[in-house]
Amino acid sequence: MKKFGKKFTFAPTQTEINCLVDSIKNWQPFPDTVAALTALKQKYKVAVISNIDDDFFAATAKHLKFEFDWLITAEKVRSYKPSTRNFEIALETMGISTDKLLHVAQSIYHDIVPAASMGISTVWVNRKHDKAEFGATLPASGQPDLEVPDLKTLIEAIR
Repeated sequence: MKKFGKKFTFAPTQTEINCLVDSIKNWQPFPDTVAALTALKQKYKVAVISNIDDDFFAATAKHLKFEFDWLITAEKVRSYKPSTRNFEIALETMGISTDKLLHVAQSIYHDIVPAASMGISTVWVNRKHDKAEFGATLPASGQPDLEVPDLKTLIEAIR
């Protein structure tokens, strides 16, 4: 926000400077997320490998109303995806090999490319399948093992 202010010649207030960070606690999951996590948990262990700090994830978790088997945050790992370190620490924490992990994610850049480079099977949740843009992530090219438009479709494919 400070850079926006500088570029567009205005002085943002402290509230404006903090608006993105302060909004995270109100972010809602996609409508299919909680049902999909619940369905997955019936047969699999479920983990989060997130590019967020612990306190931000705690605020998000309140909306999920779901208990993960493992929570691997950027704060705990001390790095951000696309670093493979996040996946290495996740595998170590879970005590599993790459062939036992299926990484499901929306970002080709942050998730699919680094996970696949390690031999981890990947599912790309391409919620923007009908749009040409990448959204807030950098453009990247990578080939997931499976592409689905949402988590509901993934659950149907698994069943």
